[in-house]
Amino acid sequence: MSYIELDQVTKSIHGRRVLDGITLSIPKGTIAGFTGINGSGKSMLLRSVAGLASITSGTIEIDGKRLDRKKPYPVRLGLMMDAAGFWEHLSGRENLEALAGIRKVASAEDIAGTLALVGLEPSDRRPVHAYSLGMKQRLNLAQAVLEKPELLIMDEPTNALDEEGIQLVADVLGAERARGATILVSCHCQPKIEALFDLHYPLHEGAIREIDQT
Repeated sequence: MSYIELDQVTKSIHGRRVLDGITLSIPKGTIAGFTGINGSGKSMLLRSVAGLASITSGTIEIDGKRLDRKKPYPVRLGLMMDAAGFWEHLSGRENLEALAGIRKVASAEDIAGTLALVGLEPSDRRPVHAYSLGMKQRLNLAQAVLEKPELLIMDEPTNALDEEGIQLVADVLGAERARGATILVSCHCQPKIEALFDLHYPLHEGAIREIDQT
C-alpha cells in the first residue's frame, strides 16, 4: 500500500476548478515533485495534503488514514510554506525553541545543529525582522526539518535563495530522504531540485498532465 493516496481530488473556488480530479499514489520514503507555472495548482495541492485547505470532493489518505481536518494529522508533519508565521521580534533560535516547546521532541542541541545545518549562526541574537529574505527562508527550512518529520511538505523551498542556498535545499532533501522521510516538494525550473525527484508530477490548470517516474 502506498504511503499517500489521492483519489479524484477536486477543489473548486467560485466555480473554477483549482484541482481537477487528481489521483496518485506515493510510496513511503520517496521524493514526489510537482512542477508547473504559477496558478497550475501546485500550492493548493500541497496545502490540501497538509490539511490546511479543504477539498471539494475526493479523498486523501496518509499512512492508511483518511485525512480529516477535524482530527489530528495522522503522521508527524514538517511544513515549509511561504508564510512561516515567525515571531518577528524573536531571534531565529528563539523561534525554534518556541516551536520545540510544543511537542518537546527536539533538544537544545537539535536546535543549534539544525540552525547550523541551514547556514544560520545559532548564537545570532538578531530578531527575525532584521533577517534578509534568504535568511528567513533558511529559518523556514530549519523549522520544517527540526523534529525529523515522517512527511515533509515543501512549497517552492528555493524562493529567495541564491545558488548556494538552492544547493543547501537539495542537500537537505537528499538527507531527509535517506533518513526515511517521504517528501512532497513543488518548484519551478530548478534542475538541482528536480534531479532528486523519484516521482515527477507536472501540473497544468489543476490536473496532472503526465506522470514521469525517474
